[in-house]
Amino acid sequence: MKRISAILLAGVAAFAVIATLAGPVPLAAGEMTTTVGGAPMYPSKNIIENAVNSKDHTTLVAAVKAAGLVETLQGKGPFTVFAPVNAAFDALPAGTVDTLLKPENKDKLVAILTYHVLPGKHSAKSIMADIKKMGGKATYKTVEGEDLSFEMKDGALWVWDAKGDAARVTIADVNQSNGVIHVIDKVLLPKA
Repeated sequence: MKRISAILLAGVAAFAVIATLAGPVPLAAGEMTTTVGGAPMYPSKNIIENAVNSKDHTTLVAAVKAAGLVETLQGKGPFTVFAPVNAAFDALPAGTVDTLLKPENKDKLVAILTYHVLPGKHSAKSIMADIKKMGGKATYKTVEGEDLSFEMKDGALWVWDAKGDAARVTIADVNQSNGVIHVIDKVLLPKA
């Protein structure tokens, strides 16, 4: 009996690990989550309610708070957010993040963060359709006011900033109640 219990327990544990690694988890009423930074992202929650749970986005969340954008990103939207992971912020020149988080640099921080936001809800599929329709490159105006360009490269969706640097979308279509998040591997910077 102990052997059967141990086998059943091992089977349940293995199923739990597989289910966790599998990504989307079905919920009540057909709601699906996507795991980002070790936490489920619920489509019924807004961008902020989900982002604060991702261990891969603690720097972004701190920056959003310092910029005073929490209330905006909790609003109705819809918004499309390109969310850089912590490693993307770590790749910036030494001291950049600490400098941006200072109150006297709030305007610059707001500009950088709103450069990662498009008005409206743009799925990866719709962006890729625009890329195809526009002959291989699509351009969108950000909330900050400058453009981001999108292309397909090596089978992945890429976004280019005004300075010509590129970020790869690593997790697409993380749906939120007020828009969608696409996780990216670099921080995008406007010209200004």
